Amino acid sequence: MKYFIVDAFTDTPFGGNTAGVVLLEGNDFPNEGLMQAIAAELRYSETAFVRRDGESRYTVRYFTPKGEVELCGHATIATFSLLHRLGLADGPCRLRALAGELEVMAGQQVMMQMAAPHTIATIEETKEIYNALGIRDYRPALPVQVVSTGLPDLMIQVQTVEALNALQPDMEAIAELTRQHEALSFHVFAFADDGYTAHVRDFAPAYGVPEESATGTANAALTHYLATHGIIATGDHRFLQGEAMGRPSVVETRLKADGNVWVGGSAAIVAEGRLFV
Repeated sequence: MKYFIVDAFTDTPFGGNTAGVVLLEGNDFPNEGLMQAIAAELRYSETAFVRRDGESRYTVRYFTPKGEVELCGHATIATFSLLHRLGLADGPCRLRALAGELEVMAGQQVMMQMAAPHTIATIEETKEIYNALGIRDYRPALPVQVVSTGLPDLMIQVQTVEALNALQPDMEAIAELTRQHEALSFHVFAFADDGYTAHVRDFAPAYGVPEESATGTANAALTHYLATHGIIATGDHRFLQGEAMGRPSVVETRLKADGNVWVGGSAAIVAEGRLFV
């Protein structure tokens, strides 16, 4: 099996968010234990296993170092950017994932349709959530909610970008709270008048990912969340993530008139190799 290391949501190697991409050579996926072991060996937040099903049709499975997830935005951007570079995908493609069947536009800039957005829950008592981030006695203007465009994430507002970058997350507490609220991550955001829709940080320690430098699914969920609260309208939006990690990433989203959200960005191929398993 050939594998690649690809940095998504950046034009430059060693920026953005890194994913492993494994191109399958046959019609069958490896057994789950092997895919899990490969993801743990590569140690990136997600590794995508890609099977070509036909002309412009692909099935992709996504594994973190600790388990399989239904969808991953940055690994999808990495995958279809790679397929485009290899001459295997161009223009409209169909992606089948555990989250459902979605459309992807492959090219130098990849745009992917997300699963239908919806708000799952509103968290009334937020003290424990903010304490887990090292914040005391803060009541946000916007509610803490679990929102999904394929994966459920907690949307959490903090007061300023400075406060966002100064967070002192308790990873054990965050892992327990995400499990309690049946969410994948804490997706924490702040507004700034600098041309970005929001600055964000994302913590998913329950899945072996203390912090991610770019998360497509969570920023799609944030796009839906901000729209439902009247903060943004239809059109294109940009989220800056990864600053605190020294890997700044720009995640672009598109909110359509029908309420669906697309996520996009570019990617840089860093390395390739072969797995002898």
